[in-house]
Amino acid sequence: MDKKYDVSLELDDEVENLLKEGEYLGRGHNGIVYLLPGKKIIKIFYDKKICLKEAQVFKRAKGSKYFPKIIKHGDKYIIRELVEGIRLDKYIKENGLTKELTKELYKVIKEFKKLQFTKLDIRCRDVYVDGKGNIKIIDPKNSYSRKKSYPRHLMKGLEKLDVLEVFVENLKKTDTRVAKEWMDKFKKYFKLN
Repeated sequence: MDKKYDVSLELDDEVENLLKEGEYLGRGHNGIVYLLPGKKIIKIFYDKKICLKEAQVFKRAKGSKYFPKIIKHGDKYIIRELVEGIRLDKYIKENGLTKELTKELYKVIKEFKKLQFTKLDIRCRDVYVDGKGNIKIIDPKNSYSRKKSYPRHLMKGLEKLDVLEVFVENLKKTDTRVAKEWMDKFKKYFKLN
């Protein structure tokens, strides 16, 4: 049975008018997303705390090429630029996992470190790849509240796509030490579960 959420919120006139022109895109565990005019989206959150956490991540990541620009936020909404492209899992199914894409994923995790994220991980469904192979992250929740020292969810997703070995082999060409470290941690995780 579907959970029902209270998504009532107060909007200023500008945001309310944008939302009236919006197109429903979908909903997830944390909120509902609409496409707005001007290549923007609004994510309306069920929970103020989660909205604040996500807004803080986007603010701290300001200037990073891997994150969309945040335009405005309120207690229960974030307006940010639209991320175009294809979800990573779908992209890999259509195009495979190239050395270039592996290197970009590695750079994303390095960027997480640079931004002092405590969670050095991302799910495949939260990574988008555009036609030029550029990556954007759309849902950076818990980046400063959870601890993860390697990209476990990413690797788990790549394993489901049957490209984890390709990822590790490609990664060895960029950073042998990190490839070994991540794979060792991933294997240890699976032995425990």
